[in-house]
Amino acid sequence: MKLLIINPGSTSTKMSIFEDAEELSTESVFHDAPVLLQYESVNDQVPMRTQCCVDFLKKHGLTPMDIDIFVGRGGGAYPQHSGVCVIDERLVQDTRDIVGGSDHASKLGVLVAWELGHEIGKPMYTLDPTNIDEMIDEARVTGIDGVYRKSQLHALNHRAIAMAHAKKTGRKYKDCRFIVAHIDGGVTIAAHADGRIIDTTEGAGGDGPFAPTRIGSVPVLELISWLDSGHTTEEVRKMCSRAGGFVSHFGTSDSDKVHAMVEAGDPHAVLVWNTLIYQTAKAIGEMATVLYGKVDAILLTGGLLRFDDIIKEIKKRCSFIAPIFVYPGEAEQEALAHAVLRVLKGEEEAYIYSGAPIWNGFPWDKA
Repeated sequence: MKLLIINPGSTSTKMSIFEDAEELSTESVFHDAPVLLQYESVNDQVPMRTQCCVDFLKKHGLTPMDIDIFVGRGGGAYPQHSGVCVIDERLVQDTRDIVGGSDHASKLGVLVAWELGHEIGKPMYTLDPTNIDEMIDEARVTGIDGVYRKSQLHALNHRAIAMAHAKKTGRKYKDCRFIVAHIDGGVTIAAHADGRIIDTTEGAGGDGPFAPTRIGSVPVLELISWLDSGHTTEEVRKMCSRAGGFVSHFGTSDSDKVHAMVEAGDPHAVLVWNTLIYQTAKAIGEMATVLYGKVDAILLTGGLLRFDDIIKEIKKRCSFIAPIFVYPGEAEQEALAHAVLRVLKGEEEAYIYSGAPIWNGFPWDKA
């Protein structure tokens, strides 16, 4: 059984070929922000990202017809619960239409899987999209009536790392309380309690730490002043997920280039880089209060952990909260493949996308 795993991110397309549970080959193609910003919308990237997959298969003497199962990362449709979901026409349409509110590259996994698998009649699945919703009510409410925070994070890697760490320590995920920080092209920090992600920074929603491609939290009045100076709301939308952070400051999402500037002593780069670390540590501290200070472990994961200074500074600031464990990179490819294999073996059941959000407001909103 051959599986193609399709994992688009804000700065890359990661692809893997699995033969059952064995990973045969993996490749990650980097896309710098100036290239991606040539596309008017994320949807417009579908042909380019699909071609990346076709080229990857060709390198290994394969075509889409040789693949038995297509598995893509997801997001953009209405929030659902965690687990494996069948990719069908309704999910694809809602993903294209961004009914869930976040136009992030993760949704391209569903769209590319559909492009490759639908016409040739192959099964297609997704797992733990970026907007799975398990939040407690206190995490939703804002100071504006009817405006709510959304669950928007690297849920796939968050859960994969949390489950792996729980297993490594001889425990079950549902019995643990973790703070997980995914630090890469986007940065999201979440509180995991008893098998649920109960609160999170809203990754591509202008919330939490800024990142190589994202603005993070910005004071509202300062943002209004910036808009009044001639900028547009469309610019803000793009900066939430594609054109903020390092891209805004330096014109690139390439963290290696920015870190080289840091090492060369560029004062602008040094301050921005250190502020990203500072804001990430601050968000970890916030999530500790969500868990009443009862934290089994802080788990750091993501591609930017290839830089030791990020790990060292977060440990300095946060190790008083709980033991810190580092999982560089991500475990998303294995999570996508292994979860679908469990479904095929009958060990788990895939759900059908409902076409409606799992949470749809409080009773007083409908009055």
